[in-house]
Amino acid sequence: MLARTHLEIRSTSAMSSLIGFSKPEAELVVQPSPVHLQLARPAVRHNAAAHFRRYFAAFEVIADFATIILAVTLGYFIYYRLDLGKHIHYPAKAVVGVASGLAVIIILMLDRVGAYARGNSLLRVRETEQVVRVSAQAFLVAFAVSFFSSFLFSRWLLVITLSLVPLLLFVQKNLMYLLVRKLHSKGYGIEKVLIYGSGHTGRRVYSVLRRSPKLGLDPLAFVDDNPDKVGASVFEMAYERRRPASVVQGPITRELVWQYGADLVVIAIPSAPHAKFIETVQEVLAANARVSFVPGHTLLSDAWVGYEDIDGVLLASFSKSSRWMGYELAKRFCDFLISSSLLMVCSPLLLVLAVLIKIDSTGPVFFRQLRVGQNGRRFKMWKFRTMTSGSPMYQYSPNVSSDPRITRIGRFLRRTSFDELPQLLNVLEGSMSMVGPRPEMPFIVEQYKPEHKQRLRIKPGITGLWQLSGDRASRIHENIEYDLYYIQNRNFFMDLAILLHTLVFAMRGV
Repeated sequence: MLARTHLEIRSTSAMSSLIGFSKPEAELVVQPSPVHLQLARPAVRHNAAAHFRRYFAAFEVIADFATIILAVTLGYFIYYRLDLGKHIHYPAKAVVGVASGLAVIIILMLDRVGAYARGNSLLRVRETEQVVRVSAQAFLVAFAVSFFSSFLFSRWLLVITLSLVPLLLFVQKNLMYLLVRKLHSKGYGIEKVLIYGSGHTGRRVYSVLRRSPKLGLDPLAFVDDNPDKVGASVFEMAYERRRPASVVQGPITRELVWQYGADLVVIAIPSAPHAKFIETVQEVLAANARVSFVPGHTLLSDAWVGYEDIDGVLLASFSKSSRWMGYELAKRFCDFLISSSLLMVCSPLLLVLAVLIKIDSTGPVFFRQLRVGQNGRRFKMWKFRTMTSGSPMYQYSPNVSSDPRITRIGRFLRRTSFDELPQLLNVLEGSMSMVGPRPEMPFIVEQYKPEHKQRLRIKPGITGLWQLSGDRASRIHENIEYDLYYIQNRNFFMDLAILLHTLVFAMRGV
């Protein structure tokens, strides 16, 4: 069983993650109980993709440095334009020195939280979380230092500057994302990938890799032990711009890896027998390629499991997570503050939408439906009505906007997610949170498997990782990896990052 596997890497460098056993000259010891198995890992080949990642990481650091300098300079300009610095003048040389020092400190802090690690992105939320977290920490440190420093420093300038830093870094990192997508689309920095397993999990891995060109991971083919599946092709209609992937005969061998020139093999068989898993890892490492795997749900729900992701493909590592004791209290306070503020600010919009719903079709303005929340407690969830009043209350909601049951104003509400705004009332009363897994209807929860019930450990939310993903067309519980990742790793800064990305999505009408 995978959950009982102990992985240990002895190397002169830091411990590599389970995303890929890729540290050079490292000795990997896999200790399945009661058998002891030792694998010698050959040095990883330094291909063009590795050089691309190295150079692009350096470019990213330089871009961050320049962006922080720009933020300080712009803050300095705004400070004087607002006439806040009547009695204090800072020489240009001093401003450049402070900006450079601040840039170095923030970059070191970003590096420490893993902002420059490959595969760092989870729908780009993690980068945003790290930027917001580090900027807040830098602000607190700088603000504290300003009280004890003999150097006369305006705190207004500090507030303006360190407010611009996360904003400009957010914009810059989104531009970097577009740039790396463009470079990968032209063939720069591409790594070849074999996916072991052509079932549901394997096809999801393939789909995510195809939709995430930032990674530079090119799935060449599926490998499957079932001869009945050999020869089939997978074609991702919505996103595919290159060749489809075919299914070839397994199992994974070093010769097969060499034949395709694969740099990475993804084991996408969560229920693989332990012996088979170890054998496959052995063959991949012997072929001097990297290996990653999609773990089984019994492993995912284990309290000792931490998560790594490749832009939404979640992989497991064994680590004990901890939760800040005041997090839940702070989150409830923020939920109350945000929901009450938004209800007041959006009240004119809510009134207009209510009138339009009434004019568009007969029936109530609001739609209240029974949902299952934290620890299985049931509550009535508020939404604007988007379907005709005679539609059944408890069945899967249609994903196609052309469904005749959806009203004209309902199509607009669904496209902009404005139909979710009344759920601010649920957040205000405490049955929901701003960020969390989406609540589902009782008849769906009654069919939950044990792994799906993990979603009920925390309060459901209006938005979350699943809503930001490319898998929103699928059923909520079919993409449980996103919810499990959030449950295991949630923190205040991740919540802020998810809310920021949700705002961007809403403005784009997604």
